[in-house]
Amino acid sequence: MSRAAHRLRALARDERGATIVEFAIVAPVLGFTLLATFDVAHTLYMRAALQGVVQKAARDLTLESGLTTATQDALDDKVRKQVKALANNGTVTISRQWYRKYEHVVASQFEPWTDTNGNGTCDGPQGGTPGEPYEDTNGNSRWDSSGGNLSQGGAKDAVLYTATVSYPRFFPVYNVIGGSNTTRISASTVLRNQPYGDQGAPTVRNCP
Repeated sequence: MSRAAHRLRALARDERGATIVEFAIVAPVLGFTLLATFDVAHTLYMRAALQGVVQKAARDLTLESGLTTATQDALDDKVRKQVKALANNGTVTISRQWYRKYEHVVASQFEPWTDTNGNGTCDGPQGGTPGEPYEDTNGNSRWDSSGGNLSQGGAKDAVLYTATVSYPRFFPVYNVIGGSNTTRISASTVLRNQPYGDQGAPTVRNCP
């Protein structure tokens, strides 16, 4: 056997450096998996923390003092500060919507109406028949499917309090798979204002 052939056989049996090659193959996958796990864990933690601070702020807002603009601003700022402590580069958006009943919150129906024809719209008069009746909850003399209830409401009203935070991901692993580099988390809770007075009774009108 020639010396060259002997060296080739020896090289084929030589396993030195195999561990380095295996590590080079496994390390990127392991690193990506760890970063993705950290990212998901942080997102879950942020969601839990946001839900907790939202529930606390909403409970304070249901007091009679929660009707004042100063109190609402102070509680909103408290939510923002606690969120910023976890994601200082995050953008926090807060909204509140009030409804007369819990079931209206579930249906996202601010001014309920009698949908006689089942088309999902409060229809006006047709052929001498008056328009479908609706509850003019905010007293503006027109039917509002949504958007007319962006406030804390009044006594005994159910309030949907929502906070949304958007921030750049701490571990931008989603760039590898073409995902978004921004995390967006939302938390909300529904509580009824304390019965510190009579709940407003809406006027029943007909859709124009």
